[in-house]
Amino acid sequence: MIGQLIDGPLWYFSLGVFCLGVLFRFFTILRAGLKPDLAIPRAGGAAGALRNLFTRFVPRRDVATRGRLTLVAGYLFHLGLFALLFFARPHVDFYAERITGFDWPALPYWAFIISAEIAFIGLLLLWLHRLLHPVTRLLSTADDHIGTGLVFLVMLTGCLALAQSFEPLRLLHLFLAELLLIYFPFSSLMHTFTFVFSRGYTGAIMGRKGVNA
Repeated sequence: MIGQLIDGPLWYFSLGVFCLGVLFRFFTILRAGLKPDLAIPRAGGAAGALRNLFTRFVPRRDVATRGRLTLVAGYLFHLGLFALLFFARPHVDFYAERITGFDWPALPYWAFIISAEIAFIGLLLLWLHRLLHPVTRLLSTADDHIGTGLVFLVMLTGCLALAQSFEPLRLLHLFLAELLLIYFPFSSLMHTFTFVFSRGYTGAIMGRKGVNA
């Protein structure tokens, strides 16, 4: 009974909450509009937005030097999680069955293990830095820790359920993933999408003023 609920209605409910929640957050951002820029433009805003959006994937030298730990940990976590989320064989099969109707090449087992280790190392380093560094500890909220904890538990149960031989463990992993989908749109995890708006807006404003942001 519980297994059928997790595999069926709860999955579709969580997916619906995720999609509608993300769309609602997008709507509130776009509805807020922009303040009129009364300054005489010195360059195009679109070019500045695109430049800022993509160049910020490579940090400035002073940032890379002072924040080397968080920089490396951030790349480890995000790249590892991306590989697990979209190229782990169980996920590819799940997407093909539930969402897309088609599959794509998946990671071999050894690459899955490496990606998982990279993601875990990055996430734990970021979390420890958040807990131990006096500035990030002061700035962190309960939302930051809840989101990090959910992601960690989803990753952990997913790795443990890889063999797919223990059904309750697979259901636990799916249940935690569903909780994460429900929580996602209303948390700071939305930066997964909203960074495009913030970077683009900053780049456009600075670009109009002739500043390379």
